[in-house]
Amino acid sequence: MPTAIAVTGADLALPPQDERTVPAAVLDGLDRRPLDQAVADVQTLLDQHGHLVVLYSRAVPAAVEQRLRTVRSLLESDRIALFRPELPPLGLAVLARQLRQLASCDLSPGVLASAGRLLTHYIHAGALLASVARLDRVPVGLTSHARSWMPGSQFAVLAHPQPQLVKVAPDSLLDGPEFGTWMLVGRGRLQSDWVTGTLAPAWRTQGLRETEAPAESAAWWGTDKLIEFCAYLPDLSVLYQLVTSVRRTVCHWCGIDVIGDLCVFCSATPPPVHEPGPARALTAGSHRTHRALTTGG
Repeated sequence: MPTAIAVTGADLALPPQDERTVPAAVLDGLDRRPLDQAVADVQTLLDQHGHLVVLYSRAVPAAVEQRLRTVRSLLESDRIALFRPELPPLGLAVLARQLRQLASCDLSPGVLASAGRLLTHYIHAGALLASVARLDRVPVGLTSHARSWMPGSQFAVLAHPQPQLVKVAPDSLLDGPEFGTWMLVGRGRLQSDWVTGTLAPAWRTQGLRETEAPAESAAWWGTDKLIEFCAYLPDLSVLYQLVTSVRRTVCHWCGIDVIGDLCVFCSATPPPVHEPGPARALTAGSHRTHRALTTGG
């Protein structure tokens, strides 16, 4: 069975992008269930899939995150990866679906889990908001705060990859991706066609789909009067090429294959490299010899 990709709410388990997308494991209401039941549910996933990657947003209640860490500790398992990226809830749901797509490929659990950090860089996530008065995850100036109290004001906010905030006007836009993407739009209680009618064409999106904004979006953005959006790479072949083009290493602690400088299962980072003095001198001498041979000097 492929590595299990889990989310903390049913509304974060998006419909499959293609026929190969594996179902998401939904760990809903972890903080409301008895601890022994939560432990049993996670143990069942490990028994069925071998490894588990849990994605959760920074808007998740603290009790849910604490329960996740408690379950992982009680199971004493280095086969559970807890991943909380710097993405709004809709962007996290998209990332989870990308990992579900990749779970059907011949990627080891460590590489698949590490792919989450890599693919985050290719996601553009933001929202159209009726107010930024309670927005604390993107820098907001005093002028924008003042304007948010004016009736009818709307603000376009990009949270990732680079924070950006503009007051919606006929000529206002956000910096978009420089590569072809699809856009997913999550509608909240705000009524507007700016995202689908202005932003999506400006970003030259190749396809557009709509859904409801996740329940955690209101807490993340500070208001439920919003329309959340996320531009992403939809094709499995492109995602697979991106992941497999990155050099793989072996975690020196748990021995699993990873990409990048952090093992998402045991959280170990590469040990510091201490190069002795003689080796440095030898290396420098080798460089001088190579330069002399290639320049004739």
